Amino acid sequence: MPHRRAAAALLAAVVLALALNAQVQAAEIPARPGASLPAPGVEVGIADQKADMFSDPRFGALGITRARLAVGWDALTNPAEVAEIDAWLKGAQAAGVEPLISFMHSRSRRRSVPTPERLKYEFRRFRQLWPWVTTFATWNEANHCGEPLCHRPKLAAGYYRALRRECPTCTILAPEVLDMPNMRSWVRDFNRRLGFSPKIWGLHNYVEANRFRMRRLRQLLRVAPRSQVWLTETGGLVRRNNRSRTRIPEGPRHAGKVTRFIFDRVLPLNPRITRVYLYHWNSVSAKDSWDSALITPGGRERSALFVLARVLRFGLRPAWNHRSSKTP
Repeated sequence: MPHRRAAAALLAAVVLALALNAQVQAAEIPARPGASLPAPGVEVGIADQKADMFSDPRFGALGITRARLAVGWDALTNPAEVAEIDAWLKGAQAAGVEPLISFMHSRSRRRSVPTPERLKYEFRRFRQLWPWVTTFATWNEANHCGEPLCHRPKLAAGYYRALRRECPTCTILAPEVLDMPNMRSWVRDFNRRLGFSPKIWGLHNYVEANRFRMRRLRQLLRVAPRSQVWLTETGGLVRRNNRSRTRIPEGPRHAGKVTRFIFDRVLPLNPRITRVYLYHWNSVSAKDSWDSALITPGGRERSALFVLARVLRFGLRPAWNHRSSKTP
């Protein structure tokens, strides 16, 4: 019975959110380098590798029109991966959702990297299959040393140039970076190799968001002073089983507080963040290596989802001062 009451409350909230969706969209302002966008201009999306959310009535009720998918750079050489991408994109298109596609390591050859020309070729093939997709990130978590580009910002700059040349009318993000100690130096080296800073950077701020901090976010804003930042993956950690040595608080209640921190403090205090993608919609099982989902493996709503419904209904609040946020 508590579950049913919670579900009814969520549905009531998100139905009201739909009524305000037109107001939220009206408040969105076209992005310009260096522009100070007001908090209501932040666009909200969901990052998830599964297409389940597009058929979930709760997702539809929220009125979200942005979603992110990470794709192996050589995915089109594997028919099974092509089928997965096609199913996800068809779900997004049917739901009226604009995709952000982030390229990443090969699923079968994790340490292999393409030349810029090869990535441009695969990018061209992707656009021939799905020409309506026009928003891309150059590489997923490029500064993470589990990725093959950790020590190769020059190669990453070559990728960015290749994608921009192949599709001048597309929105191309710089490589997405993770809020790790090497982030600032990696971004500086990338900008030096490229000769300028791209208009949009993608940031995954899991570490600091879950510690209620934003020091590295502000480092990125300083080294890219005329760029927008999209939080292309963020969220409160519920549980992980990935053997990482980085300590991060976790738990369902903690995840709800982190989601509040993102929307009530991080976004209002940093107006150059113009888009945020929460990762992710639903968890498959308790054995998942990473779980920061809004929906439990059993299909129940977590507190983070109620926070999101509140934000989509009422907009952002003035900066919220979390008691654990000693170092903003």
